[in-house]
Amino acid sequence: MRIDVVSIFPDYLSPLELSLVGKARQTGLLDLRVHDLRDWTTDRHRTVDDTPFGGGAGMVMRPDVWGRALDDVLDEGAHLIVPTPSGEPFTQRHAERLAGEQHLVLACGRYEGIDARVAEHYRSRGRVSELSIGDYVLNGGEVAALVVVEAVARLLPGVVGNPDSLVEESHGAAGLLEYPVYTKPPVWDGLEVPEVLLSGHHARIARWRRDQALMRTAERRPDLVAALDPTGLDAHDRAVLAGSGPRADWQAEGGRARDELGTGGQG
Repeated sequence: MRIDVVSIFPDYLSPLELSLVGKARQTGLLDLRVHDLRDWTTDRHRTVDDTPFGGGAGMVMRPDVWGRALDDVLDEGAHLIVPTPSGEPFTQRHAERLAGEQHLVLACGRYEGIDARVAEHYRSRGRVSELSIGDYVLNGGEVAALVVVEAVARLLPGVVGNPDSLVEESHGAAGLLEYPVYTKPPVWDGLEVPEVLLSGHHARIARWRRDQALMRTAERRPDLVAALDPTGLDAHDRAVLAGSGPRADWQAEGGRARDELGTGGQG
């Protein structure tokens, strides 16, 4: 996969040289290129913005500068991504779809944003997605670009060392948040690892993790529970959800087997 990121602050994207994304670049799993938008300016001040038509505060990024940049960077079949707080919410489903594409180009806006004609123009020529990483406003699109690139790159074959770790994580195909995880030591600061995880009983552990994922999702993200496919829930799942919700009383039982259900799950 090839990903191009265009920004007036290319150094902002330097974290992409680190960790798994950086290794993917080094090994050739990901062709990631960062460009300085000012390289496509034509005046001695390297101007990329101007005052908004109709008045108002702030500055707007010029369409002619962006046009020259994108004409050079976009190739046939490339997908233009414009991070913006007014865009469609970016989700794991978006990341999964984008990971199946060959070429992504991310245009990082600044100030009051990019002239709206840029997205309109390139939408008439190919695929354009305006995406938001949350209901808040940042100084520019670089942070969102980092989020999108990492979310997509980690799904590429070979980037994550153990592909099984992608299966049960939060916002995966099951539509649930991930269950709580623990490691050594078994007792830390008076807090014990739930006994079921030390039992070696794989069926009980699987049930406990499923219960925890259901309860955590019900408490923190009831919208995700509402979106679950009922055909994917068994009777036990429904019983767990019926006793869960935006409350914390069941958390006090962490680590105790739900013997009354005979599953070893957490109540």
